[in-house]
Amino acid sequence: MKFAAAGDAIIGRRIIPEFAGYKELTPYFESADARYFNLETTLFEKGECYASAFSGGTYLRTSPCVLKDLLAFGFNMTSFCNNHAMDFSYGGLLSTLHAVKESGLVHAGVGESLADAAAPAYLDTPAGRVALIAVDSSFDPSMMAGESSPFFPGRPGVNGLRVRSYLRLDEKDFAFVRELADKTGINVQKVIEAKEGYGQLPRENETALGSLSCVRGERSEYVSEIFAEDIERVKKAIYEAQLQADEIIVSVHSHQLFGDAKENPSKFLEDFAHICIDSGATAVVGHGPHLLRPIEVYRECPIFYSLGDFILQLYNVEAAPADFFAKQSLPANATVHELLAKRSQNFTRGLMEDERMFLSVIPLWEREGGKLKSLRLVPLELSMKGNHAVVGLPRLAKPEKVLSYLGEMSRPYGVTLRADEDGLITCIW
Repeated sequence: MKFAAAGDAIIGRRIIPEFAGYKELTPYFESADARYFNLETTLFEKGECYASAFSGGTYLRTSPCVLKDLLAFGFNMTSFCNNHAMDFSYGGLLSTLHAVKESGLVHAGVGESLADAAAPAYLDTPAGRVALIAVDSSFDPSMMAGESSPFFPGRPGVNGLRVRSYLRLDEKDFAFVRELADKTGINVQKVIEAKEGYGQLPRENETALGSLSCVRGERSEYVSEIFAEDIERVKKAIYEAQLQADEIIVSVHSHQLFGDAKENPSKFLEDFAHICIDSGATAVVGHGPHLLRPIEVYRECPIFYSLGDFILQLYNVEAAPADFFAKQSLPANATVHELLAKRSQNFTRGLMEDERMFLSVIPLWEREGGKLKSLRLVPLELSMKGNHAVVGLPRLAKPEKVLSYLGEMSRPYGVTLRADEDGLITCIW
């Protein structure tokens, strides 16, 4: 079976039918049986939904009509299980869910209850059946879908992969933090509420500094761990999909990083990807940080820690809620131009000014007999400046544009890249 995937589609407006990227890229997508992308916006007409008190960074919204333009590339699978799914509260989420369903795209990761959001979705093709499971590790806690009970319906939301972050401290640092907490009284209210039954008292080897949890250990380090129940829920979905599908794709939206570079996937993401494949998934497709991250082949299954951006149109916000203006200390009647200019320090910083965000790949992989037969990359470069009709849209790029950048970060994962005469890149593992 053949697969193709694209990263984040932050689409803010319609794509002109004459866009040259259609002719360049559509044949690659149509060569695959399953063609996936991450939809990173909400879909409804201006003024139809309330804005949330928070957003995924930019309040993202556009007309549902853009799905027609995305379908023109040849996609047949998607998810909008990401940090922008509730930029416009439940109304925006449910409107987007309705539009995606109406489009005919197979989708997963968002639903009217946790069971719905966590369930695999299936694509039937002549070559076989593909299951899609989608999760998000970068989201406001209120976005998590809720379970149904005998008395109440479930809560709409995303299939969250919750992450517990804390400090593991050696004896000296642990004693310092505990002393500092006692001296400032920062934990007093939390302790009182725990004694009243609203929370848990820290155990002997635990302390806190306000919302920051600390655990005594052998060395001092920052630790992030996925909630065990969320891992089990994904494993259960994979197990269910094994009965129904020939291939299983897990989509992961994750912004978290390791060390001091955005290109480095978090250690918990690496562990999670391996757990998914150990449990029966046959590919893990990552996105979220808006740039390329390493490629790994684990047990004959590809892992893409981030595919970067497929469409990046953050300057095409048509209208913004008052909350967005307030974050930049602007009145609600200011223009969007003023808003985005201030946030970007007059268009000198941010995703739209970083060349790394405009480099991407479309992986084309084929699996046969339970093994990875081939893995090739279509190099992409998004238009960064110039004609506003095509800024942020993908075009074919020369292999050299991404070869050394992606190759260097993938080498420690056992994957090397080779430029081919046809303009594509072959992955060797």
